[in-house]
Amino acid sequence: MFDFVRSHTRLFQGLLVLLIFPSFVFFGVQGYSRFTDGTAAQVAEVDGRGITQMEWDAAHQRNVERLRQQMPNVDVKLLDTPAMRLQTLDGMVRERVLLAAADHLHLSVSDEQLQRVFATDPQFAPLRNPDGSINRDLLVAQGMSSEMFAQSLRQDLAVRQVLQGIGATVVAPKAVVDPSLDALLQRRQVQMQRFDTQAYRAKVKPSDAEIEAFYKAHEASFRAPEQARIEYVVLDPQVLQKGLTVSEDDLQRYYAENASRYTTAEERRASHILIKADKDMSADDRKKAKAKAEALLEQVRKSPQQFAELAKKNSDDPGSAERGGDLDFFGRGAMVKPFEDAVFAMKPGEISNLVESDFGYHIIQLTGQRGGAKKSFESVRPEIESEVKKQLAQRRYAEAAEQFTNTVYEQSDSLQPVIDKLKLEKHTALVQREPAPGATGPLASAKLLEAVFGNDAVHNKRNTDAVEVGPSQLASARIVEYMPARTLPLAEVKDQVRDRVMAEQAAALAKKEGQALLAQLQKSPDAVTLPDTAVIGRAAAQGVPREVIDAVLGVDAGKLPAPVGVDLGAQGYLVAKVMQVLPRDPAVAPEQMLQGQYVQAIANAEMQAYYTALKSRYKAEVKPRASALAASAPAR
Repeated sequence: MFDFVRSHTRLFQGLLVLLIFPSFVFFGVQGYSRFTDGTAAQVAEVDGRGITQMEWDAAHQRNVERLRQQMPNVDVKLLDTPAMRLQTLDGMVRERVLLAAADHLHLSVSDEQLQRVFATDPQFAPLRNPDGSINRDLLVAQGMSSEMFAQSLRQDLAVRQVLQGIGATVVAPKAVVDPSLDALLQRRQVQMQRFDTQAYRAKVKPSDAEIEAFYKAHEASFRAPEQARIEYVVLDPQVLQKGLTVSEDDLQRYYAENASRYTTAEERRASHILIKADKDMSADDRKKAKAKAEALLEQVRKSPQQFAELAKKNSDDPGSAERGGDLDFFGRGAMVKPFEDAVFAMKPGEISNLVESDFGYHIIQLTGQRGGAKKSFESVRPEIESEVKKQLAQRRYAEAAEQFTNTVYEQSDSLQPVIDKLKLEKHTALVQREPAPGATGPLASAKLLEAVFGNDAVHNKRNTDAVEVGPSQLASARIVEYMPARTLPLAEVKDQVRDRVMAEQAAALAKKEGQALLAQLQKSPDAVTLPDTAVIGRAAAQGVPREVIDAVLGVDAGKLPAPVGVDLGAQGYLVAKVMQVLPRDPAVAPEQMLQGQYVQAIANAEMQAYYTALKSRYKAEVKPRASALAASAPAR
């Protein structure tokens, strides 16, 4: 038990966060009646009560932190997009709509119901002590008291009642379910023939007149976008590092002042025998446990070589007992404090006196130690130099940023003054108003490109103002050559035009032949056997285009065989003949499961419809400014 708890402490804390607290993430533990109703900086409103930008920011930050805990390696930028921020706001609106409904409907949760849910719901098992009481220590670790937790749970249960009354009353008889499932899972055996556009390209030879006519009819699609050839400079701490030198004395001083960073963590390896003695045990039982531990300690001191055997036979820690009490190497903070203090005070091979912890009585043998050695200055010198330069550059950045901003503005006819002053590098690029796909760094900044195509930059060739293009990163650009949007002359795009005319004419030929075959089959369905056969449905597409599946399943099953034609646009034309309707494939999912999923889908749809009605009733509104605020919020 002791070994298991040591190894899974973070797991228990994670369960607490993942299973219990997310449902309170948007509105904490305050009751509905205490929501702010101020109008300052409101981004949404529900039932006459506002959601402020500050509340929104705080809720989104909690969401981001929760997701980072679940996915430690995720790029935080993916969690802090405008879409994710608006999703957080939608969640806050939903919670407050449901709280308003619970409040107006006078939905409440009794103390008995609250206790029953806490005592029986598996998600709260990590919070329950063996006697069924709440584990206050775990709550405190999450910044909550038992009263706060009870209030939050009571509120959450009341909110659940708002929609559960709708979702739990859905009735879907078999006569309704079967046709719906058939529409999704029915299979049909078909014959098909495809008239592919590519097969007809060799048969078309567009004339110059046809090419010119197509060009004139589609001039808008042969326009070169507005472009600018620019030069730009970037200021960030990484750039400032390049010009920095650090003396050897400063590096040695940093090494001495941060010695702990360059010392490997000390670890100890120990074996132990645990005689269980929980706090809840009676005094007599604890006395017996201590006596047993003292007897075992006496045996171990007489025969230290028997430690592993005695641990296997007597230890109450099942995780380590089977290994002769071995706990492997561990560092500080991994064990309960009395155990850790004893281990890190021992010498290798030494056997401790009895050590008492919340788990009981321990007999400990120190079997190994490692770490604690300080790395030499030479081995970490490159790391120290990089870190010192990084810190110096970060401190210098504020001053350099002010110089950068002032210089590109005051000497706006060239970037050379700021390049000379701050030892920057000039970059060049060809850009458009929108960032190019895959663009990175400053060229991915919509703000910088907006400044580049501003009136002053375009017409007067002046530097843009300093633009923040990333955390602690400024950029300025100026146009070297401006190219307005223009229609490309036919001579320049003639090959592109010819290719599009050929594709259009080839598709028309394919369609014409396909429709001729369809007309023949409509007169006499058995007159022609189509070359390809397949069994298709929505759950078994067999690589068939969606338009074909929709057309095949839309055919009247009472009149088979039945031909159908599908225009695939630029890809050509397809003729299909439905031969037979087949039952649903049982391999897709068991019948009972499918019916359950259908009922759940209907319940979700009805709950969503009811929620939409509640939004209207309680006048839930996201303010227009929310979208702009989401887009302009700084990345964390």
